[in-house]
Amino acid sequence: MVKTGAMIVIVGGAITKAEDVEFETKKIKQAIVDKKSISTKFYKKYDKSKIREAFSIVSTPNISDAMHKKGAMHGIRPIKLGFHMVGKALTVHTIDGDWAKPIEAIDEAEKGQIIVVNVDGGITAIWGELATWSAKMKGIAGAVIDGAIRDLDDIVKMDFPIFCRYISSNAGEPKGCGEIRAEIQCAGQTVRTGDWIIGDDSGVVVVPQEIAQEIANRALDVKEHENRIREEIKNGGSLGSVTKLKKWEKIIG
Repeated sequence: MVKTGAMIVIVGGAITKAEDVEFETKKIKQAIVDKKSISTKFYKKYDKSKIREAFSIVSTPNISDAMHKKGAMHGIRPIKLGFHMVGKALTVHTIDGDWAKPIEAIDEAEKGQIIVVNVDGGITAIWGELATWSAKMKGIAGAVIDGAIRDLDDIVKMDFPIFCRYISSNAGEPKGCGEIRAEIQCAGQTVRTGDWIIGDDSGVVVVPQEIAQEIANRALDVKEHENRIREEIKNGGSLGSVTKLKKWEKIIG
């Protein structure tokens, strides 16, 4: 922070997060000389109404770092690369091969929600092409299935975000077991209806709804710092030197 006359200039993040440090430093120095205020693109804070926008900017690794390595689902992958899925969860619990509750959830879901299904380790498909069409037409933002889907060849053409554990040709029957909106365990994470779900090429993370605003802003901070490190590497630095890696090494034994 620099104070000149009645003017106070906070310079820390505007420099440490800048991709072009020299340019930003000169700009701040000139503002101090001219006694003029300047704005920075950093430190933008998103309120509760902008959480979806904030999560749409960051990656799942950014969010995982912001949550201190919590929230990442294990073994769940996108059916194809290129998705960036963001929305609030509508949870479903069913059993192997029983596709009744997942399909009922499509009718109950609001536009922009993500259907998150726990199949208790089942390997028989509970979701396919027709379910995908139904969800897509409803305006649902995606599906996360800790279980199996089928009709992959048709689904990948539909540009609808689906993240799952298994692919199977076999489908079961609609028996109606399970429930909708209950707290579930999905790929090692607790998920409740209303929690935020973010998926991309690296996988899926869940963010508890109570801390979503805080985590979204933390993740943006992580992203901004990574942008700064990336530019230093491009300018000739190494990751080890830029992050001062040796300072953090511990002597064992």
